[in-house]
Amino acid sequence: MEVPILKQGHYLIASIQSALTDADLSHLREALIERVGRFRARGVIVDVTALDVMDSFAVRTLRDIAHMARLRGAETVIVGIQPEVAFAMVQLGLTLKGVSTALDLEEGLAFLNMQTQVRIERGGPGRIDRG
Repeated sequence: MEVPILKQGHYLIASIQSALTDADLSHLREALIERVGRFRARGVIVDVTALDVMDSFAVRTLRDIAHMARLRGAETVIVGIQPEVAFAMVQLGLTLKGVSTALDLEEGLAFLNMQTQVRIERGGPGRIDRG
């Protein structure tokens, strides 16, 4: 099942609607990273609200997406991890170390807006020249 990837300003939003196979997750990773470059995205949001379980491959793929996007100049935030999923991840030792998370899409957008502003002020990747 293909995950829709929407472009919202300088951000890409991938909303996972149902459980994905390993092949689907790999396709999502490749599509997101390709679109970060094509659209010069500054941020990526992966919404996992609809997922009621995440296995080790899904967690590793989300972590890979975040690290690859960062190498391409975009920040990533994972949003919508359900309480039961978070509990199971902790019990199984599955972590998203080095990956930003937020409660929901609204907080994810706020996080990316804050990160983008900090990068612009520092003159880092994603800097906008105004003159």
